[in-house]
Amino acid sequence: MTIIGMLHHRLDPRTVLKSYAFAAVAQAEGAQFFYFTPKSVDFDKRSIRGKVYENGDWHEKMLPFPDVIYNAGSPEKLSVSKDIIEKLKKEIPFTTHSIGNKWNVMKRLKEAKEFESYLIPTEVVENVSLLHNFMAYYKKVVFKPIDGRKGKGIYFISKVGRTNFEVKKDRETTVYSQPQLDELIREQLSAGTFIVQPYIQSVTKSGQVYDFRLHVQKNGEGKWVITTIYPRIAPNGSIIPNINNGGFTNYLDPFLEQEFKEEAYDIRRMLEHFSLSLARHLDEIQKEQFGEVIDEIGIDVGLDDQRKIWMYEVNWRPGCPPAFYLELDVVINTIGYAMYLAKNQKQIKREIRQQKKYKDSAEVKDLVEEALVEEALVKEKTLAKEKTIVEEKILAKEKAIPIIAITGSAGKTTSKAFLASILSQKWNIFESKDYWNTTEHTKKHKEEINASHEAVVLEYGMAYPGIITNHCSIIQPNISIITNIGLAHVGNFDGDIRGVAKAKSELIHGMDQNGLLILNKDDDNSKYLETQQFKGKVLTVGVHRTADYKAYDIQYKDIGMTFKIKLHGQETLMYIPILGEHHVYNALNAVAVADYLGFSPEVIKAGLNFKKPPRRLTIYNCRDDITLIDDTVHSHPQGVRAAIDVLTNIAKKRKVAIIGQMRELGDLREEEYRKVGEYIYEQDIDLFITYGFRTEEMGTAAKAKGMDPSKIYHFLNKDELHALLEKVIKPHDTILVKGASKTNMFDTVKFLDQKYQE
Repeated sequence: MTIIGMLHHRLDPRTVLKSYAFAAVAQAEGAQFFYFTPKSVDFDKRSIRGKVYENGDWHEKMLPFPDVIYNAGSPEKLSVSKDIIEKLKKEIPFTTHSIGNKWNVMKRLKEAKEFESYLIPTEVVENVSLLHNFMAYYKKVVFKPIDGRKGKGIYFISKVGRTNFEVKKDRETTVYSQPQLDELIREQLSAGTFIVQPYIQSVTKSGQVYDFRLHVQKNGEGKWVITTIYPRIAPNGSIIPNINNGGFTNYLDPFLEQEFKEEAYDIRRMLEHFSLSLARHLDEIQKEQFGEVIDEIGIDVGLDDQRKIWMYEVNWRPGCPPAFYLELDVVINTIGYAMYLAKNQKQIKREIRQQKKYKDSAEVKDLVEEALVEEALVKEKTLAKEKTIVEEKILAKEKAIPIIAITGSAGKTTSKAFLASILSQKWNIFESKDYWNTTEHTKKHKEEINASHEAVVLEYGMAYPGIITNHCSIIQPNISIITNIGLAHVGNFDGDIRGVAKAKSELIHGMDQNGLLILNKDDDNSKYLETQQFKGKVLTVGVHRTADYKAYDIQYKDIGMTFKIKLHGQETLMYIPILGEHHVYNALNAVAVADYLGFSPEVIKAGLNFKKPPRRLTIYNCRDDITLIDDTVHSHPQGVRAAIDVLTNIAKKRKVAIIGQMRELGDLREEEYRKVGEYIYEQDIDLFITYGFRTEEMGTAAKAKGMDPSKIYHFLNKDELHALLEKVIKPHDTILVKGASKTNMFDTVKFLDQKYQE
C-alpha cells in the first residue's frame, strides 16, 4: 500500500478544505493518507506525528515516513522550515515542485525558443523612463507585480492626448498627468518589482474582456492530461477576468460556439494541443535545469483577432473555479500521480539523467549555430546599399493602395491568409473573410473598404467563364496572384484544362495592366495563361524550377514546414505552421508580394506564422499516439495527392487514408479517380477507405495496381464507416480524412477525435 503524506504549513487540517477530498480519494484508490507539518518530522526515528481522517474527524498518530509527499503548503510560509524540507526531499519524492515566478518561467521559455512566439514582450521596470520608452512603442501597456496573484495590483495604462494618461485598476479609471503617473510608478516600484507588457486583450462579441485558463496535470500513468479548459470573463466595466476580481466562468464548448461559430471545434483542439505541449516542454526544462519533474500547471492565455495564442502567465499550483466542482477531478489526478511517483522513482530519475545528457549535447550544437549567426550579421551589413535601393523602389510606386486579388484552382485561401498576416504586421488591411470569394461577396467587400485601409487582399473564385471579369469590374486589382491551373471545376469546361486557364486569365485582362502579376513557375498548366499582352511586371515562384522566389531545403516539422529562400542576396529560413509542400507555394506567393511592397525579411518571417484557415490540414493529436489530419474543406485531384503526401511524410507507423468525393470533374472523373487510387498504392498506404458515390473506383484502381484487397473499403453510409473505424484503428496510426465540404467528411473527423481524445 502506498503511503502519501500531505505537507502543509497549517497545523489544523480542518482549515484546509481540500484535505478532506484527498483523504477520501486516497482511501478509494487503496492508499494510506495523512496530513503533517514540517515540525512534526522526527528524522532519528524516521517517523512523523501526522493526522489521519477516520470516522468523520482527524486523529493524531505516529506514522512512518511516507512513500511520497504531496507538497501542498505555501512556499513562503514553509520557507521557515527550509532545512527540514530539503532533508525530506533527499529521502522521499515530492510532488508539485515550484517552477518559479512568472518572470522566471517566461525567461526559460524565451531561452528555450520553442514557445517564444507565444510570449508577450515583457520588461522588468527598473525606472520610470523605461516604462515611458516601452509605452512610446506599444501605446497601451499592462504594469503589474512580478509575483502578482489573483489579478491583484494590475494597472492598465494608455496615453490620452499629448500629456495625459488613462490608468485602469480593478473597475476604476483615473486620468493622470505625466508627473502624477511618474509618482504612482515610483511608489509601486519602491514596494516591489514590477514588469510591463503590451496590452493584448480578447473581447467577446458583447464587448467583455476574457481569457482562457488551461489546467493540466499528470495522471496515475505519469502522463499529462487536461483537467479542464474554461473561459474567464470580466464583469462589465472591468478588464481583469480573474475570478477573484469578480470575473465569472463559462463552459468551454457553448462559449466557443457562441463566439467563434464554425471555428469553435478547431479552437478547442488548438487550446488542448497547446496546453499539453507546453506542459511537456516545461517538464523537460525542469528536468534539465533542476533535476525535478513537475506535475500540474495552470496556463492563462488570450486570443488576438488573428486567433493567435498569447500566453499571459503560467502558474505552478492553479486553483479551480468552484462553480465547476472540479476539485475532485484535480484530487483524483494528484493522488493517482503520487502513487505513480512512489512506484516509478528509478524510471523518473533515469529520464532526468537522459534529459540532462541531451541538453549537454544540444549546447555544443548551439555554440556552432551562434558562430553562424555572427557570420550572418556581417553579411547583413554589406547589404545596406541593397536595402536603400529597395526603399527607393517603394517610393517610386504608385500612390494608390495595393489591391491584391488571388485566384487559382488550389491555394487561394491559404495564400490570402499568409499575405494578409504579413501585411497586417505594419498596415491596416482589408481581408476578405474565410472562403468568401463569389462576386456577391466582392460587392459586399466594395462597400466595406474605406479610406483607413492601407491594403486590400481579396480572393476571386470561379466556376464558369466570365465570373472573374465580373469580379474585376467590381474591384479592379493592381496586384494579382494566380496560384495554379488545376482540375477544380474542369467539368464545367468540357474537361479541357485550357478552358480553366482561359477563365483564370480573365484576372490578367481585368487587372491594372501596369500592375504586378505572380505566377507559379512549377505549374505546367500555367503556360496556358494569357500573359502575352500584359504590360506590367511578372514575378514567378517555384520549388523545382528556377524562379524569382524559389524555396529550397524544404523540411517537415512537428506542426509545420521550414524552407529557405534568398531575399536580397541573403539566405533566410522561413517557417509556416501548416503541413504540406503545396503550402510552401502559397507562402511564396505572399513572400513575393510582401517583398515587392518593401516588407523586410524579418517582418515577412513573423507574418508567415499566420492564422491557418480552419480544416486545412489541421492536426489533432489523439490518445494512443494516434494522429488525425483534417483536410475537409475542398477536394480535387491535386489537393488529394498533396494531402496524401503529408500523410506519408508525418506518419510514424500505419498510414490510413479516408477519401471522399471530388466534385465537378465531369468526364475526367473516372480517369482522375483511377490516378488517385494508383497514387495510394504507390505511396504504400496501409489502409484505404473511400466514401461516397462512385468513389469505389479509387479503391478498384489501387487493387488493380497490386494493393491487398483486405486493406480497401468503400462506404455510402457514414455510420457503417464509423463502425469499421472503431474496429480497425490501432495505436500510433496516422489518419487522413479528405473530402469536399459538401460531403460532410468533417463528421468523420469529429467522430475520430472524440473517440480517441487525449
